[in-house]
Order: sequence, then structure tokens, then C-alpha cells
Amino acid sequence: MDIKNLLENEVKNRTYYEVSEENPDPILIAQKYKDEKISLICSLFAYGKASLIVKFLKKIDFDILNETDEEIIKYFKDFKYRFQTNEDIAQFFITLKRVDSLEELFLKGYQKENFVIDGIDSILEEFYKINFYDLKGYRFLIGNRYKGKTKGSSPYKRWNMFLRWMVRNDNIDFGLWKNVKKSDLIIPLDTHTFNVSHKLDLLSRKTYDLESAILLTNKLKEFDENDPVKYDFAIYRLGQNNDIVSIK
Repeated sequence: MDIKNLLENEVKNRTYYEVSEENPDPILIAQKYKDEKISLICSLFAYGKASLIVKFLKKIDFDILNETDEEIIKYFKDFKYRFQTNEDIAQFFITLKRVDSLEELFLKGYQKENFVIDGIDSILEEFYKINFYDLKGYRFLIGNRYKGKTKGSSPYKRWNMFLRWMVRNDNIDFGLWKNVKKSDLIIPLDTHTFNVSHKLDLLSRKTYDLESAILLTNKLKEFDENDPVKYDFAIYRLGQNNDIVSIK
């Protein structure tokens, strides 16, 4: 099996119309607004069943980001999402409200060595600095800061998906940020991508962590060194739809 041709064909077939009410994905909501803060909300809540994620996001009036802390807390009093209580959700929105520009925070870390995880960590550093709220559901939602080791670290799947949306620009992604190279992106590694990548012999490492995400990204650079993450949505759908069997 020619893996590169398989993936290239999948990329061509995975168009904007792949994302629809019948085939939901959180990017469906993010595309509607094309706003960095709303996109981050959509990406960080993107765990669990896709249809339920979209259903939850559709309930939110994102204009609440312009209101006072008290109004935000009041608005979310009857909300919850899986591991997040109403207070976790409200505090996340309060944190985002206090940030002027996610892109500026990201670039502060990223531009040191063009490593996107440093950019993510720069945002997280500011998040934990401007809001001392730190209960379990909130920390699960936004994630832990990077500790400098790729092995055993979180693959930052939802954050890397957010970056894919922000940096790439095609039929699916909408590229709001212009100062980050596509070649520096890391594939958003979830269980579907992880499993399919093993079946396609793109990845041999058995540990689901940041090291594996980077190894897979580097393998995909053999197919397109300038835009390796363009294959992400295709691999994800192959796994989600069980469209591939092992080639071993």
C-alpha cells in the first residue's frame, strides 16, 4: 500500500463539506465565528462524542465574554459539561475575557525556538497567572504547563488542534494567525489518530504522549515537509469511521 498516495487522496476528499450537521465536529462552531477565543473554547471542550460537544457549544452565547465576572458566573449557573462544573466553565470564560490576544501570548513563547509547545505553555502561564482558580475540572480543561520533557508529557491534542485551525488555511482550517509556520505544527494526536498511525506503520512508539505526536509529525514531514499536519483530518476520519485495516 502506498501510504503517501492514500493520505493525499484522503486529504483531497476531506473537504469543508465533511463538517456538517450530519457529520458534526467542533470546528463547525469555530468556523461560524472565526475568532481565536471562541475557537479555543471549541477546541478545549472537544473531548467526548462529537455530536454532544457540538450540542453543548451551540447552547453558549459567546457574547458573554464581554460581560462582567458576575454576569458570566450567573450565566453559566445551570451549565455543566462532563468533567466541568458550572463554576469551572464560568472561570474559564473569565480567564479568556482577561486576555487581550492569544496570538501575542503564543508568539512570546513560540518565537524563542519555533517550538509550538513553548507557545502553548506561554498561554497557560498567563492563564494561571491572571486567574488563581484551579479546581480539577478547570485544570483538565485547559491543561497543565509543559515541563520540558516530551516523553510522558501530554500530547496537547486539543491545543494542537486549535493551532491547526489558527495557522492552516484550506477548505477546513481558517488560518487567523499569520506568524506561525505550518511546518512547525504538531499533529493533534488522539486515540483514533494514534491507532490508525500504527496500522499504517507511520508510528511504532506504543506510548500515547507528546513524543509520539512529534514522531508522527516528523514521519508525515517525509510526505510534505512544509505542511505535515494537513493529513490530520484525513487520518482522524479514517480512524473515526473505521475505514482502514492493518497493513501488517
